Amino acid sequence: MGQLVAESSFKSARAAIVATLLFTIICGIVFPGVLWLVAQLFPGSAHGSLVVLDGVPRGSLLIGQGFSAPRYFHPRPSHAGSGYDATSSGGSNLPPNDPRWQALAAERTAAYRAVNGLPANAAVPADAITGSGSGLDPRISPKNAALQTPRVARARGLAETEVAALVAAHTSGPALGILGAARVNVLELNLALDALSVSRALRRGAREKRP
Repeated sequence: MGQLVAESSFKSARAAIVATLLFTIICGIVFPGVLWLVAQLFPGSAHGSLVVLDGVPRGSLLIGQGFSAPRYFHPRPSHAGSGYDATSSGGSNLPPNDPRWQALAAERTAAYRAVNGLPANAAVPADAITGSGSGLDPRISPKNAALQTPRVARARGLAETEVAALVAAHTSGPALGILGAARVNVLELNLALDALSVSRALRRGAREKRP
C-alpha cells in the first residue's frame, strides 16, 4: 500500500514538474519571442514611435507636447500632471455641468480666440478647449489647425498657403477609412515647420553671400 502511494506521489510530482517546465517554455520563451518577432515588422510602433533628429530624440508621435510659442501649432489642453506629463496620464474628470469646468471652458475659449486673432463670437473647435482622457493626445482636428494657420504663418513670415500645405501633408484620415476622424499630428507638423524655416534661412543666407 505504501509503495502504491509513493508511486502515485512520484507520478503526480513528475507531471507537475513537466507541466511547469512546458508552460514556462511556452509562456516565458516561445510566446514573448513570437511577439518580439511580430513587433519587428512595425519597428516605429514597437520602439515608441520616437522622432529622432541628428541623433537626438525630439519626442514621440504618440505623446503630445506643450507647444505654446506663437510660431508653433498648439496641442489640445492637458490635465496630465502639470500638463503633458507622460508619467501622470489622466483627464480632469469634471462633468459638463460642473461650474469649475464651465469657467475653465470659457477661459480657454476666450484665450484661444485672443491668441489666434479670432472675433469674439468665432466658433472654437471642441478639441481646442477640451483635453483627452489621457491628457497626452498628440493630434488636433484639421479645423483647429486651420484656425491656427494664420497666426503661425505671421509668426514665421511664411505665406498662409505654405503653412496650409504643410497642415494638409501631415493630416491623416480616419483609421481604415471609416474609424474616427481626420487628425493632424502636432509634433510632426511643428518639426516640418522648423525644417522649412531653416531651409528658407539657409537659402536666404546663400543669396546674400552672392557677389
